Amino acid sequence: MAQPAELSREENVYMAKLAEQAERYEEMVEFMEKVAKTVDSEELTVEERNLLSVAYKNVIGARRASWRIISSIEQKEESRGNEDRVTLIKDYRGKIEVELTKICDGILKLLDSHLVPSSTAPESKVFYLKMKGDYYRYLAEFKSGTERKDAAENTMVAYKAAQ
Repeated sequence: MAQPAELSREENVYMAKLAEQAERYEEMVEFMEKVAKTVDSEELTVEERNLLSVAYKNVIGARRASWRIISSIEQKEESRGNEDRVTLIKDYRGKIEVELTKICDGILKLLDSHLVPSSTAPESKVFYLKMKGDYYRYLAEFKSGTERKDAAENTMVAYKAAQ
């Protein structure tokens, strides 16, 4: 994709909309992350906020669906005693979990470093805190042990702060 080194905020928003139309949600995330990193000077508009949310929702939604399908297959193979297959499935599920973690960490970092601190309108702050709770909840869905406990606690903290 031959583009100028730096697109303007408006061009990034336009490219995000274009990526959405083409159902290229990973690229939509990239364009909206660039927009979100400019919020120190000016808050995201409602449209920009919704584009960011839609982009991440689609990227994470596909991985969450994959994880659920693979986990279901893993349970079936375990009940049949197919240990060789279970090992393969666990490795594959692990790959999906790495992707899920990367996506969640990406939006959570963006929320903590740019979006929540720069939000002045109560509606924006609530939107971002709810989003933060959602992505911690997604982490809690597949993590285990202390990581799961921490993600669940962070989910509750974010949702309570959004009230």
